[in-house]
Amino acid sequence: MRFFDLLTMSINNLKRRKLRTVLTVLGVTIGTASIVVMVSLGIGLKEMTIEQYTSYGSLTRIEVSSDYGWGSDIDEDGFLTDETIKTLEAIPHVSHVSPVLSTYVNMRQGAYTSGTRLQGVSSEMLKEIELAQGTHPDPDSNIMQLVVGNMVARDFYNSKTGRGYWDTGEMPDVDLYNRSFFITFQNTGENNGKQKKYVFPVSGLVKGNPDEYNEYSYGLFTDIEQLKTQLKRIYRKNAIPGQPTNKKGKPYNYFIYDSVYVNVDEMDNVLNVQNAITEMGFQAYSSMQWLEQAQEQTDMIQAALGGIGAVSMFVAAISIANTMMMSIYERTKEIGVLKVLGCSLGSIRNMFLIEAGFIGFIGGIVGLVLSYGVSYLVNNFLGAALIGGTGDISRIPPWLSGMAVVFAIVIGMLAGLFPAIRAMKLSPLAAIRNE
Repeated sequence: MRFFDLLTMSINNLKRRKLRTVLTVLGVTIGTASIVVMVSLGIGLKEMTIEQYTSYGSLTRIEVSSDYGWGSDIDEDGFLTDETIKTLEAIPHVSHVSPVLSTYVNMRQGAYTSGTRLQGVSSEMLKEIELAQGTHPDPDSNIMQLVVGNMVARDFYNSKTGRGYWDTGEMPDVDLYNRSFFITFQNTGENNGKQKKYVFPVSGLVKGNPDEYNEYSYGLFTDIEQLKTQLKRIYRKNAIPGQPTNKKGKPYNYFIYDSVYVNVDEMDNVLNVQNAITEMGFQAYSSMQWLEQAQEQTDMIQAALGGIGAVSMFVAAISIANTMMMSIYERTKEIGVLKVLGCSLGSIRNMFLIEAGFIGFIGGIVGLVLSYGVSYLVNNFLGAALIGGTGDISRIPPWLSGMAVVFAIVIGMLAGLFPAIRAMKLSPLAAIRNE
């Protein structure tokens, strides 16, 4: 028999017993919906964990620091210098390395002032900062250019009243991009103790609203080579605040970096590179090490949720097997007639498998639609209460939708396999005589 003929006969047989078919499809629908919703909750939890850690910093970035000590305990071997940068760049899977050099400055605009840390980083790292306005600093410029964080204004306070955002809850009247800042550096000792004021152009503003946090929100950034040039020009041969000095109190003739950002080519290589850096005697931190621990927990939760949904599908499989067995008992004479007329055993088996698979297909489709409905309700009502309304806790990717329908069909056919084999083994004469 042709496949189309078998499909037609299977559908007609299911139509003859509408109530039983509907109830069996309902079981598959609930089972499919349970699996999809439970797995979608696990996927949502896992993706939200990754998004959370990504907001803290790039997952392929390692922050390297050195606890070199001060005073008589100073250890020059632990300094982060240009030689250290070359050593780190030679580690396999390292794409690029960015040293971080920082100094504290005071920013003033009108009556508002703020103390903040000016960080010099490589041009490669500056390009990783998403901007809402402007451009990244030009490394070839003779003037130091700044990138200002979108939440920097919160740290300004009125120099006359001493009150700022954290006291009043009102944003200070500070324009981070269109107006210039007067910047003073620490302990320059110029003009009889009066600090000299500098004006540097703001080339870019970090992307985000004044209340939208990211890792660059409170930062003030510039090109590290431009910062080095500016510090040498200001302090000359004097000690630069924040830079260590030798036992005689004299500054070193090279810069010692606060930290170093090591960027790795792929997430899978981060921990190996981090271990290599740790073995060199430096302290290394990455979001990936904490993410890996969090993912182990979310994987366990996802497995538990999937197991709960699988129980529902197992019950649905039993229901399909029961329906097909009942169908065989009711159609014993029909099976006998088909065999006497020369219908092959394979065609009889395929007829029952198609019926079982069709039940799984219909149940899978309806269950998938139901899953989207439940997912919508979870995200808009329950999810808002659990996670504060930020992001969807239930996420159904396209591959899960396709796999759910295929899984329902396969489960249906597996459940109908034993009844189909039983139908094949029926004796034609005994089946015809059956009442």
